[in-house]
Amino acid sequence: MSNKNVVPEAREALNRFKMEAANEVGVNLKQGYNGELTSKQAGSVGGQMVKKMIQQYEENMK
Repeated sequence: MSNKNVVPEAREALNRFKMEAANEVGVNLKQGYNGELTSKQAGSVGGQMVKKMIQQYEENMK
């Protein structure tokens, strides 16, 4: 599978979304590589992103 985005603006939007989610769960992300994060921290960010996506989807269904 290719790692290319179909929409060029999508990568920047996803990065902003990821930074916002990290801020909400108290994980300090920096631009670029964040290899020093623990699995728990990375999972918290990913989980928060999924939670927000589900909330947005549910709001759009109303």
